[in-house]
Amino acid sequence: MNSKLGRLTGGLLLALYAGLASAAYQLNFQPPVTRIASEIYDLHMLMMYVILVIFCVVFGVMFYSIYAHRKSVGHKAEQFHENTTVEIIWTVIPFVILIAMAWPATKTLIAFKDTANPDITIKATGYQWKWGYDYIKGEGEGVAFLSALATPQDQIHNQKPKGENYLLEVDNPMVVPVGKKVRILTTANDVIHSFWVPAFGIKQDAIPGFVRDTWFKAEKEGIYRGQCAELCGKDHGFMPIVVEVVSAQKYTKWVADQNQKKAAAAEDPNKQWSADELKARGEKVYAANCAACHQPTGKGLPPAFPALDGSRMATGDKNAHIGMVLNGKAGTAMAAFGKQLSDTDIAAVITYERNAWGNKAGDAVQPAEVKAARK
Repeated sequence: MNSKLGRLTGGLLLALYAGLASAAYQLNFQPPVTRIASEIYDLHMLMMYVILVIFCVVFGVMFYSIYAHRKSVGHKAEQFHENTTVEIIWTVIPFVILIAMAWPATKTLIAFKDTANPDITIKATGYQWKWGYDYIKGEGEGVAFLSALATPQDQIHNQKPKGENYLLEVDNPMVVPVGKKVRILTTANDVIHSFWVPAFGIKQDAIPGFVRDTWFKAEKEGIYRGQCAELCGKDHGFMPIVVEVVSAQKYTKWVADQNQKKAAAAEDPNKQWSADELKARGEKVYAANCAACHQPTGKGLPPAFPALDGSRMATGDKNAHIGMVLNGKAGTAMAAFGKQLSDTDIAAVITYERNAWGNKAGDAVQPAEVKAARK
């Protein structure tokens, strides 16, 4: 008896917990923070209300007709074919409803495409699997950086509990000022990606060889998260977007900080680095850019992502290794990192790969060698 009562109590508690958990799930759009996102949200709710009214009217009439004119109360089926009045009514009414729905939808779509007169223009380039941001107009012009997933590998491999923003956190977020019109130019370096930030109401494909645009004007400070909304290959879900909207004063300070970092990072490509320095830096570069495919252990995921541990590439001619990292390999998922990483970073990651795990090449690649290979 006690065991049955315990099972019943446990079941009730489990059901209560499940109900509370499901109540936390978001059932609608993210709260909008731009005018376009608000219009999209209002349009969505308008359509839902129209659909609900149509549903209630149509099924209400149908169920009433079935109930009130059933055979058991003596009704007989009517014998008729066309009724011109009825046909005109059920043609005109849907037409009027569609026009009424099309007007606000068209107005919102036109506003969505109006990218004229931006305060800031940012080019967002999709790479497998990160975003590159170049500030090309307005305050911050000249700032450029890569934004990659910041979720630790041990969370991804279930070695530690998932963080609050699991797979939706980056090392370098896009930063923009509140209340300014920001134009986003989208393109891609390898395959088709898609730039999507729900709170802004924007979603634009990034296609190699093409430049497309969208825009937003955030009306509230905060951190807003999105991700690539295109199936861009393995680890597609590891390509988040984070936009930090700050005050004008904070934005100006951020731009100054970025320019200082850029000046400090302008390294002499002719500097000679020690092997230990290159390996230490290369390990960080590898974790941020290579570990998702080739794995932290260097074992890869054959056949799509070959192992680097013990491979001919990582233990053979270092010039071939430099060329592979710089230019990638056509027809495979191996991306070209020549435009993504500096000479020093490429030299460091190659040195790390050639001397990590079971690889014992014993050599080091200097930035000057990478610079020479670019020519």
